[in-house]
Amino acid sequence: MSGTAARRGELSRLVVGFFEASDGTYGYRRIHADLVAQGVECGPELVRQVMRELGLRPCQPRPWRFVLTAGDGQVHDVPDLVRRDFTAAEPGRKAVGDITYIPTDEGWLYLATVIDCHTKAVTGWAMDDNYKTPLIETAIHRAVRNGHLTDNAIFHSDRGSNYTSATFAATLASLHIRQSVGRTGICYDNAPAESFFATLKNELVHRTRYPTREHARRDIARYIELRYNSRRRHSALGYRTPREVHHAYHARKSAIPTVV
Repeated sequence: MSGTAARRGELSRLVVGFFEASDGTYGYRRIHADLVAQGVECGPELVRQVMRELGLRPCQPRPWRFVLTAGDGQVHDVPDLVRRDFTAAEPGRKAVGDITYIPTDEGWLYLATVIDCHTKAVTGWAMDDNYKTPLIETAIHRAVRNGHLTDNAIFHSDRGSNYTSATFAATLASLHIRQSVGRTGICYDNAPAESFFATLKNELVHRTRYPTREHARRDIARYIELRYNSRRRHSALGYRTPREVHHAYHARKSAIPTVV
């Protein structure tokens, strides 16, 4: 076997390994990022060619069907502090959140999230058999308790009735968090939250049948903590993981000399 053929065979073996490690969800760009991280020199087009030859096709997301968010019919003087700028100079300063539903044989399981705009990590989450205000309050409290929302941070959501309720506003005020909401029915005003739910359902929920809410709860918790936050590469992060971005920020911060 020639040296070129041997290198091609080794590359194919690595590509298959990374593809299987992603549970069949990674396309050539993310697999290329994995290879580069392992010190393998190759271009993304070569990885795409190898994947085609091997018949490796990542699971494809279903077309988004955006559901218009209905308000509660009340007038709420809550500003849009984000205006579709979902970037942040540091973790804990700006976050977005939303609610989605997961089908199980027992009925719906509702998931509320808090997503950091700097690291793209899900820093707070909660699940229950209803989507009442305590669900989103639990998600916010977890993000704060874990140190992922700093004083005077912005939390942005849609104008759903729970998010614009007086109860939730009081919770945010007690935590010294500034409230921000997008426009009614404009999904792009909360795009990172919508994007996470699309990823979750494409990579996990639509490929799984859950006999009970507890099965779904455990599976989704594992996905968030052990895959999405820790190992999944994000295109918005230059194909780094949220954990890598978090560590890189704190490494830069610790390298700055303290002025006495």
